[in-house]
Amino acid sequence: MQPLKWKTLSSRYIHKGNWATLRADKCQMPDGRIVDEYFVLEYPNWVNAVAVTADTKIILVRQYRHAADVVSLEIPGGVIDGDELPEDAMRRELLEETGYVFDNLELVSTVSPNPATSNNLTYCYLATGGKKVQEQSLDEHEEIIVEEYTIAEVKQLLADNKITQALHCTGLFLIYRLLAGAHIHQRHHSQPHYPGRW
Repeated sequence: MQPLKWKTLSSRYIHKGNWATLRADKCQMPDGRIVDEYFVLEYPNWVNAVAVTADTKIILVRQYRHAADVVSLEIPGGVIDGDELPEDAMRRELLEETGYVFDNLELVSTVSPNPATSNNLTYCYLATGGKKVQEQSLDEHEEIIVEEYTIAEVKQLLADNKITQALHCTGLFLIYRLLAGAHIHQRHHSQPHYPGRW
């Protein structure tokens, strides 16, 4: 197979921040050509979850996204803090954003948000057996409205392109058979199994 991987010759940081860092790499391609500046966004890793309550409703959150200047309907999710384990981060984000705790949390997929420009990963979970135990505990600049939908309603939202956050669509489509409603109760009371075995 023809080699495709580039070699990084040097790197320099243009900006370092809590939420994003911009790096410029000088790279060498397999045939010797030099790429003088290739810009890479370094982000923390992220988590999100298709969150299903004990009465089989799917929790979605509505919030303003300034970069796109849109009010976005999404699944719960957020940033992994430091050396936090992805599952711990997901449980924390669910509790903070929705006030719910969940009996089961199953990793469905790990995806690259945009491997052309960023270096982070997103861990996509299925959370089941959700029960509300507290009010939201939001960050200073967060305003999040929690909404509950039936599985059929979420399927229609996807079909109507009402959920446009790509990473969140990925999680929903990966477990699309869940949205048919036949397997949630079974998954809540049985051993985890994965999309290819549904």
